[in-house]
Amino acid sequence: MIYERIRNLREDYDLTQTEFSAYLNISQRAYSHYENGSRDIPTDILIKIADYYNVSIDYLLNRTDAKKVAKK
Repeated sequence: MIYERIRNLREDYDLTQTEFSAYLNISQRAYSHYENGSRDIPTDILIKIADYYNVSIDYLLNRTDAKKVAKK
């Protein structure tokens, strides 16, 4: 799976892979693997990404086109 939305969000925020990987406390190379889909993203990293961009994990994983989680 290629995580195109993660790359698009990073670019929308004008961040480099190096800058964002520093926020995630991982190497740029590891982050690059996540963006191109050669490695699955660990749950804790996925949560940090969703929290940073204020989007749902389902949005990041292309399970929905709605960025926000519906409130009950």
